Amino acid sequence: MSRTIHQITWGQNLKDAIKERVPGIDNEEFMKRFEEQVPEAIANGTFDNVPERNITVLDALKKAGKKLAIITSRSFGEVKFMMDKTHPLSSRIDMFYHRDNSEHLKPDPRVFNRAFYEFDVAPFACVYVGDTLKDGFATKEAGMEFIAVMESGLVSREAFKNVNIPVDFFAPKFTDILPYILSH
Repeated sequence: MSRTIHQITWGQNLKDAIKERVPGIDNEEFMKRFEEQVPEAIANGTFDNVPERNITVLDALKKAGKKLAIITSRSFGEVKFMMDKTHPLSSRIDMFYHRDNSEHLKPDPRVFNRAFYEFDVAPFACVYVGDTLKDGFATKEAGMEFIAVMESGLVSREAFKNVNIPVDFFAPKFTDILPYILSH
């Protein structure tokens, strides 16, 4: 897969992205095997290793009284491993919103409505941390602050500027979000 294809498909749910990443693949078979093999890959440390430094950031945000949610276009099958009690995110994330429990998907700003309701919070009191143009567009249209994490290198500052998405803070690394959030 080329870096360009990776960049174009970043942020899509895996089932859709894999069609472009691996032309001719049997999507149904791929997803079946993905869901079967993810638990073992997590257990042996070869998949979705959340760096300890990122866990430390989430712990500090929780300690500061922040509510944390993941809002993704991925399906339940793609994120259920994160909700498993053995995964380090499960005890830190208050709610997981995904393709199968959301009425809307990014870039539709209504993707956040359920979280606003369930957390009983107004958009202006929220900040979304993301790494795609879709994240930025949905967030700003919903009336929230947006932090763009640049760590993946999949999108540039110029890309946000080129499509007129105002970014409240560019975080070179995920860990850089902590001082920004705690100071606002």
